[in-house]
Amino acid sequence: MELAIHKTDGSKSSKTVVLDDAIFGIEPNEHVMYLDVKQYLANQRQGTHKAKQRSEIAYSTKKLGKQKGSGGARHGSRKSPIFVGGGRVFGPVPRDYGFKLNKKVKALARRSALSDKAKNEAIVMVENFTFEAPKTKRFLELRANLQLSDKKLLVVLGESNKNIYLSSRNLPKVKVVNAIDLNTYDILNASCLLIQESAVDKINNLLGTVSKQD
Repeated sequence: MELAIHKTDGSKSSKTVVLDDAIFGIEPNEHVMYLDVKQYLANQRQGTHKAKQRSEIAYSTKKLGKQKGSGGARHGSRKSPIFVGGGRVFGPVPRDYGFKLNKKVKALARRSALSDKAKNEAIVMVENFTFEAPKTKRFLELRANLQLSDKKLLVVLGESNKNIYLSSRNLPKVKVVNAIDLNTYDILNASCLLIQESAVDKINNLLGTVSKQD
């Protein structure tokens, strides 16, 4: 697939980029994308929830009444879950929600997500750019020039740039990532990808080597 590279003023430059069909042109595998997104969201969970069980309640262990003769049920402790303030039965405990996913599966999921965006013409290539200082207005102008103001945007940079990140972090529909940090969730969560020219080689190096081993 060949795409034109846009300038920051919105016009098309004379340069084009050829996207690797092994990364941007495969048939998307929906199941592996589901697994990768599921793992990503599971890893975001803190898992610090906790409820006190019967053995952790600070109540007296004195028996409440006689074993027999009261006419009611037998009770041995106020810690019982049937009393207000008692322990909770099978309550949540701290745990790790993460699970293992093979590297090849994760790589296939990212290639599938990128191919899905390419198939739907939701990828815009832009020349390498930078900001001299953090300025949200500059980023808004760039987005308007490329006619992406109404899009939920994922900006993929070739290398880390603090000024670009700081210029966009106040915008609710924009996320900036480095090419090496691309993940399936961010790709699918965006309605359009804005990829810097220098990021293409990074993506090819990251996902192309894995595809050759398959």
